[in-house]
Amino acid sequence: MLNSRVGTTLLQSLTRRTIPRTARSAISSPIFASPLHTSAFFSSSSSAQTSENTPKSPNTNIDWRAMAEKDINSYLRQTHDRVFEHNRCWAKDKKAQDPDFFVKLSAGQNPEYLWIGCSDSRIPAEQITGLEPGDAFVHRNIANLVCNTDLNVMSVITYAVEHLKVKHIVVCGHYGCGGVKAAMTAKDLGLLNPWLRNIRDVYRLHEKELDAIKDEDARYNRLVELNVYEQCRNVVKTACVQQSYAKNQFPIVHGWVFGFNDGLLKDLEIDFESILKDIQKIYNLTES
Repeated sequence: MLNSRVGTTLLQSLTRRTIPRTARSAISSPIFASPLHTSAFFSSSSSAQTSENTPKSPNTNIDWRAMAEKDINSYLRQTHDRVFEHNRCWAKDKKAQDPDFFVKLSAGQNPEYLWIGCSDSRIPAEQITGLEPGDAFVHRNIANLVCNTDLNVMSVITYAVEHLKVKHIVVCGHYGCGGVKAAMTAKDLGLLNPWLRNIRDVYRLHEKELDAIKDEDARYNRLVELNVYEQCRNVVKTACVQQSYAKNQFPIVHGWVFGFNDGLLKDLEIDFESILKDIQKIYNLTES
């Protein structure tokens, strides 16, 4: 653990290189000079970066109640400015790797994938898949739901299929999903109730299977998977997907789940053609 004097010296050295001058006043505060806040604030400074010029990101595990108003304002300015520092470094690195990168990027998009994922901040689609800008059209919401009454997701699917001609539609959930966990809780959650009801309906559809799972964590994980499966079915129910597949043999719908423990994606191996055939007994919308 750093003592106060050593910690302050280290902070001064780090901030000269990584933090805008206008935001340095927050670091000179006694709040950040304490051993606890010094080590917590810069605990990520030793992690590997994509570029030696990329600014370090702070650990935001900070006791806000112990901070003065001016320190909070300075910190907020600092974290705001850091985004633009990262952006400048990213743009510089991309141009160095490929001088025509932004020329090609500005020419338009032709993504292969539509990604429908959870809004969870820990799961950026491009980073966990290795995709580049332009490779995926992305929609995210709480618990990666595809509700036919949600004009946002319906518009995204229609645009991706009819105009961008995507070849794959991925519904990606993740273990440890807060939305799914909330839906398993017998509690009034106010405005979230209508949204979470869609997940509770998934539980109702698979109640027998889920109730047979005695371990709560295992039941939770299975509901995450079943929720992805049902959202894939909802994608297949849409007219644009059915009509495009009948004409072009794409897009194909996939269901994946991301695991935080190992950082790997699990393919639920959704049988798209079987699901399509099954639902078209009732939801056949191939005739325009």
